[in-house]
Amino acid sequence: MNQKHNSMPMPQFLAGYAKSVEQSIQEHIDARLHTVPEHLLHAMSYALLAGGKRIRPALLLACFKACGGSSEAQAMQAAVSIECMHTYSLIHDDLPCMDDDDLRRGQATCHKQFDEATAVLAGDALQCLAFELLTTLDVPSDMRVDLLHRLTLAAGAQGMVGGQTMDMQAEVEQVHSVLEVERIHIHKTGALIRYSCEAGAILAGASEQQLAACSRYGEAVGLLFQIADDILDATATSEALGKSAGKDEAQHKATYVSLEGLQRARELAQNMQAIALESCEPLAESGQPLIALAHYILERGQ
Repeated sequence: MNQKHNSMPMPQFLAGYAKSVEQSIQEHIDARLHTVPEHLLHAMSYALLAGGKRIRPALLLACFKACGGSSEAQAMQAAVSIECMHTYSLIHDDLPCMDDDDLRRGQATCHKQFDEATAVLAGDALQCLAFELLTTLDVPSDMRVDLLHRLTLAAGAQGMVGGQTMDMQAEVEQVHSVLEVERIHIHKTGALIRYSCEAGAILAGASEQQLAACSRYGEAVGLLFQIADDILDATATSEALGKSAGKDEAQHKATYVSLEGLQRARELAQNMQAIALESCEPLAESGQPLIALAHYILERGQ
């Protein structure tokens, strides 16, 4: 059951982006040493710098470059913003009142390392920091407003938070439809991933065709990522995942694997990858990193 995963090496650009993003995160944390309570900043830093592949910031930066963006420093602050938003969601997702998990990225979750109240506040602070970083971007004001509006939709009740609510309701109502599972994850996981791709394109001054390509790619990759995650939860060890394995089955969650079976889930992942790859065609050679990433995400679930 517990197979070897990630036999395909991480794309080199992904590792490079992760390192750059972490350096920038550290700089933003250091800049707040004298303005944020030490205990709170420690919890924020603990969660933000806990590792991870930094998929969302990497997608933003890759789409920025694919659409002709040149000043990576300009896009980096937006990349850190999306990682703040994502990390806030992980902190809250792990709380006892939500998914009740003790392990995240191979170490104690924020509420276990500190306490529940500190974890809630650290998540709240990271959500606000995500918006703060966008408001201080050195770009035209209409672009800042556009990015802020898109992030509020992707992260809020019409996006990630709405999807989390649907996911919790599904545990009680026993969802039996794969279409309903897809609807949950288009919101819960996919909305922020799609936003990451769109934000990179917008910051690069993308054409309508390029923005549409990045948006479609983000939507497909968001579902691909979730299907691969469901497969990993069912097949990998906690050590390999860096978080508790088998939680979905233990909590009787409706997933692609529980509803469709392992083989069909892998076929669905391949279908999503095909859509993602097709979406890259308008980006030509500049879309190669996005193609590599789609291959890598699929490999996670094989």
